[in-house]
Amino acid sequence: MHIGIAGIGKMGSAIGSRLLAQGYTVTVWNRTPTKAQSLLDLGAQWAPTPKALAESVDVVITLLTNEAALDQVYGSDSGLLAGQVKGKTFIDMSTVRPAKPQEMAQRALAVNACFLECPVGGSVGPAKEGKLLGFVGGQAQDLEKVHALLNVVCRRVEHVGAHGAGATMKLAVNLPLMVYWQTLGEALSLVEPLGLDPQRVIDILSESSGGPNMLKVRGNMIAKTLNQQTSDQVTVNVATMRKDMQAMLDQGQATGRRLPLTALALEKFDAAAQSGLDGKDCSELLVWWLSQGGHA
Repeated sequence: MHIGIAGIGKMGSAIGSRLLAQGYTVTVWNRTPTKAQSLLDLGAQWAPTPKALAESVDVVITLLTNEAALDQVYGSDSGLLAGQVKGKTFIDMSTVRPAKPQEMAQRALAVNACFLECPVGGSVGPAKEGKLLGFVGGQAQDLEKVHALLNVVCRRVEHVGAHGAGATMKLAVNLPLMVYWQTLGEALSLVEPLGLDPQRVIDILSESSGGPNMLKVRGNMIAKTLNQQTSDQVTVNVATMRKDMQAMLDQGQATGRRLPLTALALEKFDAAAQSGLDGKDCSELLVWWLSQGGHA
């Protein structure tokens, strides 16, 4: 099976390297070609346009920044759906509002192609090891055709319903984590007067019953940030977190559900963004909260 990947950010690169390591033929496209160089060095092929990519492969995986990028990459004159794609399968792993996969499925159907959404849980490390969680929305018969492929990337693939269900599940999975960043900042503010080493505090919290897996994985980076050992590394920026949280609130409103903790956390993250943190790693939220956000 020949796989195409459109969108070679951190996750696209990690998934591409996983597929190449498992013997798949992979062709890639990215708006900024230099970001695909690491995959080209591993043996991936290059497509000059999304249209050329889709026409040259059996299955296309997309990992795009936002809904506007989906519209452009799929729908432009040189987009994924612009060429001969009858019978091909498109799998979108972007984090978007649930209404978007429903729309994209109709656009794919109009050119006799198949569309599945499969937003994933996990970061770059699990992606390279094939240990992501996949939340699939779409037709069961379409999933059956690519289930083996998704099993190479994911340790668990859950078909959670029709188009839009995958995005809903991804938002639900991310929601406690987004709110946790705010609660972690507040917890750190309580112990700050003790003068303990941040690494020690993070270690203690990660071993507690309230410590999520994220704290175990990212604890060292968080501790270094708290120790003001600044780094240019950005795993998830504040802007992305704010986008996802707004999507959670929008979906809650659309379904008649209130999400008061999410709304309060987003209010604080918006204030951090106004202080210049939008492009910074989410760990910087903790420094901001301790320095200015959490003071009366």
